[in-house]
Amino acid sequence: MTFAVIKTGGKQYKVSANDTIRIEKIDNEAGKKFDFKEVLLTADNTTTEIGSPMIDGAYVEAELLKQARNDKVIIFKKRRRQNSRRKRGHRQHVSIVKILKIYGKSGKLLSEAKNITLEKQTSEKKTETEVTAKK
Repeated sequence: MTFAVIKTGGKQYKVSANDTIRIEKIDNEAGKKFDFKEVLLTADNTTTEIGSPMIDGAYVEAELLKQARNDKVIIFKKRRRQNSRRKRGHRQHVSIVKILKIYGKSGKLLSEAKNITLEKQTSEKKTETEVTAKK
């Protein structure tokens, strides 16, 4: 199984091709493709590349699916015996991203996401033609 560890928004994520992840908000439009240049580690079935701290030439290609917000976090503060309380809520902005390709050292393609919707459509068409051919 091929995967990479990327760094974005002050956090690290272990990603594989065709994964969908929620990350800190990225200023971009939905449907745009972009690259994560900060790759800390890449691994496939045979080799593992570890950066110090980043791997030169490695990057992960991704597509921004949509901008969203996380679930509400309630902040409740109470001072006992003071009749003082405060309740606030917060929803963090996030970006939902799909990982398309993982490139290793010097731009070598390690893994690529398969387009599942196309495969399903072609298999459905094949079954429809087989059914009509049998009639």
